[in-house]
This record gives sequence, structure tokens and C-alpha cells, in this order.
Amino acid sequence: MEPAERAILETRCFSDVDADIDLSTLPEEEKEELGAELAKLEDEIATLRQVLIAKEKHLAEIKQKMGITPLNEIKHNFSKSWHDMQTSVIYKKTQETLNNTGQKASAALTNVSSTLSKKLGEMNLYYFSLLLPNRNSPTFKSFEERMETTVSSLKCKVGGPAHSSGSFEDVLNSTANASVQESTSGNRPTEDFGAF
Repeated sequence: MEPAERAILETRCFSDVDADIDLSTLPEEEKEELGAELAKLEDEIATLRQVLIAKEKHLAEIKQKMGITPLNEIKHNFSKSWHDMQTSVIYKKTQETLNNTGQKASAALTNVSSTLSKKLGEMNLYYFSLLLPNRNSPTFKSFEERMETTVSSLKCKVGGPAHSSGSFEDVLNSTANASVQESTSGNRPTEDFGAF
């Protein structure tokens, strides 16, 4: 192996962080050169740190003179980042996807609510029909008779026929018609009805 190739190989090995270098095998001249280079690099790094610190102080002084506070910087950086994110393609695609998903979810919820409303309406009608008395039951017939008697007595006091022949529905219809006529004419009977 030639000395130039050997130097290249040693340089590659030295630059490799994982490589184990045995410094005892290096010649004294090379050790001194590496030591000098190391000291020079450490001095340059120290100088660069000092320059960086000086520049940071100068930057802080300029910002203070301009009235730029750390809080203002954070706000500005946040606003800029937010704006950059909103203008990004990924954000726009995500926003479109979420909008479409929201519209589909809204339509689905509307369908579900209309179906539920319909089913609840059907259930209400069913339970309401269960609660209504049977027209042929003695309770309903008794109620019907009492209503007919009350309506007949009202008609007598108002001036209608003494007894009305017909069903309970006829009596209710005639009472409803009479109340509609009273409300449209604006006249109220002046007779005292007393207690019913």
C-alpha cells in the first residue's frame, strides 16, 4: 500500500465516528499536527461563540428600541405559522374532506331524526288509541250521556230546541257551530247561565 493511499484510508477511518483509532500507532508528527488542528478548531469555536453572543446582544438592543417584545414575536410567529398552515395544500384538502364529512353526517342525522319523529308519531298514535275509551264501553256511554244532557240544557238556556235527537257527535258539532257563530258575530248572550 502506498503512503498516499494509507493517508486517505487513515483520514477516512479518523473521520468515522464509530471507528476505533489507536493513537499509539500514529507517528509523533501526525499526533502534533492533529493536536494543533484541534486547538485551532477549539479557538475558532470559542471566537464564533463570542461573536454570536455579541450579535445576539445587538439584536436584542435593536428589538428593544423598535418596541418588539418577546410576546409580540411569539404572536407574530404564531400568526405566520397559522397563515402558512392554512395556505398549505394538505390543510385545504383536509378542510374539504371535513366539510364533505360534515355535510354527509348532517344529512344522515336529518334522516335519522325524521325517521325517529315518524316512529314516535306512530307510537304516540298507538298509545293514544289505547288511552281512548272504547265507544261501546259503559264509561264512554256514560260520558256521552252526560255531555248530551249538558248540551241540551245549554241549548234550552240559550234558546235552542229542548231536546236534540242525535248522537254525541251531532251534539258536539252543533255546539262547535254555535260557538263559531257567536265568535264571528261578536255578540255574546247576556243571559246568566249559572252553574253547570
